Amino acid sequence: MRILITGGAGFLGSHLCERLLGEGHEIICLDNFFTGRKRNIAHLLNNPYFELVRHDVTEPFKFEVDQIYNLACPASPPHYQHNPIKTVKTSVMGAIHSLGLAKRTGARVFQASTSEVYGDPNVHPQPESYHGNVNPIGIRACYDEGKRCAETLFFDYHRQNQVDIRVVRIFNTYGPRMLPDDGRVVSNFIVQAIQGKDLTIYGDGSQTRSFCYVDDLIEGFIRLMNHPTLIGPVNIGNPGEFTMLELAEMVLEKIGGPSKITYLPLPGDDPKQRQPDISLAKAELHWQPSISLDQGLDATIHYFRNLLAQA
Repeated sequence: MRILITGGAGFLGSHLCERLLGEGHEIICLDNFFTGRKRNIAHLLNNPYFELVRHDVTEPFKFEVDQIYNLACPASPPHYQHNPIKTVKTSVMGAIHSLGLAKRTGARVFQASTSEVYGDPNVHPQPESYHGNVNPIGIRACYDEGKRCAETLFFDYHRQNQVDIRVVRIFNTYGPRMLPDDGRVVSNFIVQAIQGKDLTIYGDGSQTRSFCYVDDLIEGFIRLMNHPTLIGPVNIGNPGEFTMLELAEMVLEKIGGPSKITYLPLPGDDPKQRQPDISLAKAELHWQPSISLDQGLDATIHYFRNLLAQA
């Protein structure tokens, strides 16, 4: 198939490009390089079935394709809060343009949504049926509400125009090709420890996250995209729940050095708990994560050691 991946040079997009190329598909990678990086897809550029197009999804785009994966959007708080208006535009206009292309070509279109649609949840763990607890005017709303609006558009295009959609809700994911400055907790802790700096925990460290290794996530993406009938939304993430303090201690144990743990105030609207209910993914996609946090951290630490050594 010919497959378009928006945000294809990003952390998740580059892994998806690599995986689908390996399966024999022709890939069009669309990226404006706000958070994507050429180094993420440099090893793919000589592949005759890979095409890189520099483009911003807030502007229309036209290709003849069989499938569209819409991954374009900054996903870490420092990046999506850098220009919140642009973040909303990327989520909403990117969805409209992806859906318009799917409507015209008959392509199946996949939306990378997020566990952030659940906000600071009152239900734990979070099933897909939970409608969330989101502050629509908070500092994270540009991302949370942008993604919620994108889901609305996907389902309305499906109901009104019979567009063939798939919607995934991504929970915290980590692995090689994360940006060292992206502000996400796994990369923060690893980079701080490698550089011998203290690890900064926001709040008292009791808030929880569930960490899914990138290879497991990409497998979930492909299974949902190719499922004959399930449109979603489907939670894809690792239900293993860890506190920030537990994660910091694991990273320190693996890297060693002089780093200690320090505490800073909790940012606004930061969720206290985040854990996916993956019953639907297990039942319908026969998917569950297979890579432990211990294994995944080793691979991610190895990546960051090499990256920082080159800096």
